[in-house]
Amino acid sequence: MVLDIAPVFLPLAALGLAVMMIGAAIVHLRRKEPAVIVPNIVLGVLAAFVVWGRFGPYSF
Repeated sequence: MVLDIAPVFLPLAALGLAVMMIGAAIVHLRRKEPAVIVPNIVLGVLAAFVVWGRFGPYSF
């Protein structure tokens, strides 16, 4: 995003990361590893915030 070469890739990458974090949380739930679910949720929420901020109604 700093170089402004292809700014559409930033929200797409954030969307991919959010989807991956949801999948990682599901895998950790199935493996009964509750301690490592919290970082997945935090990173997923941060990525979802970026997606909402870039694709949402009030994109910044």
